[in-house]
Amino acid sequence: MACNFEFYSPTRVIFGKGTEQRVGALVREYGGTRVLIVYGGKSAVRSGVLDRAENSLAEAGISSWTLGGVVPNPHLDKVYEGIRIGKENSIDFLLAVGGGSVIDTAKAIAYGLAEPEKDVWELYEHTRTASKCLPVASILTIAAAGSETSNSSVITRVDTHQKRAYNDDISRPKFAIMDPELTKTLPDYQTESGCADIMMHTMERYFTNGGNMELTDALAEGLLRTVMKNAVILHTDPANYEARAEVMWAGSLSHNGLTGCGIASGDFMSHKLEHEMGGMFDVTHGAGLAALWPSWARYVYKDCLPRFVRFARNVMGVTADGTDEEIALKGIDAMVDLYHSIGMPASFHELGIAPTDAQIDEMARRCLEASGSALGSAKKLDLDDMIAIYRAANH
Repeated sequence: MACNFEFYSPTRVIFGKGTEQRVGALVREYGGTRVLIVYGGKSAVRSGVLDRAENSLAEAGISSWTLGGVVPNPHLDKVYEGIRIGKENSIDFLLAVGGGSVIDTAKAIAYGLAEPEKDVWELYEHTRTASKCLPVASILTIAAAGSETSNSSVITRVDTHQKRAYNDDISRPKFAIMDPELTKTLPDYQTESGCADIMMHTMERYFTNGGNMELTDALAEGLLRTVMKNAVILHTDPANYEARAEVMWAGSLSHNGLTGCGIASGDFMSHKLEHEMGGMFDVTHGAGLAALWPSWARYVYKDCLPRFVRFARNVMGVTADGTDEEIALKGIDAMVDLYHSIGMPASFHELGIAPTDAQIDEMARRCLEASGSALGSAKKLDLDDMIAIYRAANH
């Protein structure tokens, strides 16, 4: 039975080749006059996209400042640096040039500048909620996190190894410029990690107990099949524009709420468990999800068996006969094969980490602390469950 839902996705998407040339006019349309451009590493400079963005803003009569150096699992210290620059220069608009880490950083800075008398980290530790946020927009250069159209951002506090998310519709970007050409220079590992992240955003909403909608399921399954197909293409043909376009659009649709309409609730425990891995070991997010998911799936599938059977049949193409449990496990094994075919890990060993029992216990404790209680829809996970999943992945 379908559940009641609200769908809110106000971000304007400008998709296609050369669309970053329009950024100046778009920022001016949305009221920006003094812009802080947030970006990551040298690729934004090397590709020329940063220069093109600055030139477009200047041609529109808009002043701009830059903040580079955002890293994967973006750091709170960089957010504080951006807030300081924003205060000093009366910034009124944030433009992210990059992927999810850059967009998440821009959102956090926007929160901090809108309420400068308060510590922005309070939002991420959930001791208060935001009442204001400066406008944010993005030029997307990595298809992965879906932050360009979502209400979420994730920030890491390095001194405490806490990686925490904060979701609020007031941070949804005003517009997202999406040119698949800008993703062609990415290393394969980043491209495929992005594909794993995109798939997981949909799978977190798909593997649930309770209400579901046939149309939403069909959208989710189609999105997953599309990303899987094009992830394989990009592994051997990274310059394929059509494949990059399919993946880039899927990244936005996977995390703007569309694939969760009418379901009882999302699960998102794989994400929560991975956040603790990212906080402790600084692993690439999508790769970390791929390394963890098979162990999570094998731990919970019996409690969500109809969904795992449907996934095996409709997404992974399992045609073999057998019991429901056998079919579900074949679907999980097929996903592991898919991960391996695109160079993604399916265990901690393949990811390149080997947490000790003490570190596993600490990650589980932190995950439960961040969640507030046992959480999950496929199966509610308590502390012992989380430890068991981490240990199963640690082989």
